[in-house]
Amino acid sequence: MTLLVSILVVVAATALAAARLRARAQPLARRIDAVLPQTQCRQCGHDGCGPYAEAIAAGEAINRCPPGGTAVVRKLAAITGRPAVPLDVTRGAYKPRQLAFIDEARCIGCTLCIRACPVDAIVGSAKLMHTVIASDCTGCELCVPACPVDCIVLEPLRRRAADLVPGHARARAASARRRFEQRSARLDRERREHAERMAAKSSRTPEAARTAADEARKHRIVEAALQRARARLAALP
Repeated sequence: MTLLVSILVVVAATALAAARLRARAQPLARRIDAVLPQTQCRQCGHDGCGPYAEAIAAGEAINRCPPGGTAVVRKLAAITGRPAVPLDVTRGAYKPRQLAFIDEARCIGCTLCIRACPVDAIVGSAKLMHTVIASDCTGCELCVPACPVDCIVLEPLRRRAADLVPGHARARAASARRRFEQRSARLDRERREHAERMAAKSSRTPEAARTAADEARKHRIVEAALQRARARLAALP
């Protein structure tokens, strides 16, 4: 029995050492991104956790992730070899994981929250009520200032038994990263297709050109609304 235990300990230690070697062999930005919470909240000043990871790898400060808090700063310090400095509170204060809720009775179906959500966790249609997919929400808060009727609130998420299982938080973060990347790819494709359609229409008739101009104007209005929402979020204490 003692020999078996010794063998198991050696096997476990070997597997752990191999895992650490594989992690060290990964590009620095990827290793950094792996410990970020993947809320995609943009409080760090970047468009998502991936761009912030690349910026850290290039020398940017490691303490600009409020959702990750002190725990993530320590992990980033260990990865980068830099000092574990205090969280930069000018980017926002650390909060436990939150979940967005929509007061469906007050929702006007404007779709601005859907467009603001970085992980496609809100579903609904124009002029119809929207709802949040609880399992997909990262608590990024971007939908709150985007709502023109203030019908969205965030509440602390109660910890479930699954949250205590080792690896569950990493799996949840990986799922959020995947949805963020899928959304980004879809938006890029839609922008290209839209530009191609508008170019084709504008080359046909003056009326089509006016239609293209109207579509572009609507797009600018929506983008301006999202910019105002992001500015409001950035101004929150």
